Amino acid sequence: MTDVKPEQFPEITRFVDVEAPPPAGEPTAYFLFGTNQLPPVEIAAARYHQGLAPLIIATGGVNRHNGIVEGQVFRELLTERGVPEDVIRVEDRSANTWQNVEFALPFVREALAAGLAVTAVSKWYHRRAIHALKTVAAEVGAFHAIGWDPIYSGKPVTREAWPGIPAGKRRVIREWDEVSRRVADGSFAAAERLDGAWR
Repeated sequence: MTDVKPEQFPEITRFVDVEAPPPAGEPTAYFLFGTNQLPPVEIAAARYHQGLAPLIIATGGVNRHNGIVEGQVFRELLTERGVPEDVIRVEDRSANTWQNVEFALPFVREALAAGLAVTAVSKWYHRRAIHALKTVAAEVGAFHAIGWDPIYSGKPVTREAWPGIPAGKRRVIREWDEVSRRVADGSFAAAERLDGAWR
């Protein structure tokens, strides 16, 4: 892990933070990046019931920590919360962030063809999700992102708390490191937040 100094923490936090929510009242397609944690389901179900998520793309293959198939579990949890099956698209073969997008590309294209912008739903520091979408789904255009606070070692890894939580600190610094390196070497498309969206 790269050695970082405490004075770098604010800059790292700003860099990895994905937050760029869609304008209030604007329906978009919600792209849930695979995880075994619950917030993406809660976010997407709430938006659906507000009339803001006409299409939900649930992604994720077998979770390496607990063996669940993330995309399928997302679908079950969404339907339990009153989201109709025909709103949900499932990608359940991916093993990483890049494959979440690669294997769900037909669903991203379906959303775009329906005139919907995409909103990525990921851990707040999951900047790789932004670049994976921009790189693999180059036609995505301007898109939005909603970040949530994951829990590791029983503690919420927030924008303020991450430096003091070893499991959080390791993940945030890895994100900053990898994205910076891959944008520089060209394996990730560049992306910047401009006028409330990633472009």
